[in-house]
Amino acid sequence: MTCWESALMPVYSSLAHALAGALVDVLWFIEGSEDEQMDSDDAVKALEGVAHLVSMWSSDQRSELIDLLGMMAEAESDSARREFLEGFPEGLGLLDDVV
Repeated sequence: MTCWESALMPVYSSLAHALAGALVDVLWFIEGSEDEQMDSDDAVKALEGVAHLVSMWSSDQRSELIDLLGMMAEAESDSARREFLEGFPEGLGLLDDVV
């Protein structure tokens, strides 16, 4: 790993946090992609696939992800990305049936 790569890679407190960060990065890329970068039908399929996957998680698992996303949003300095993080739980249906 180069010095440049290690400077850009955040340090996460847990595997769950690291995976949540990776998921957000992928979906942030998909959401921001232009038609020339990614086929819009493929983008919708990917987003729907992730939404379906998380809908199968337990309430506790969804709550943990929601908490992680909240922490990530609070720490985010980019306002557009922070807004994306804040809307992420509702956009993916994470708030459905969470106690």
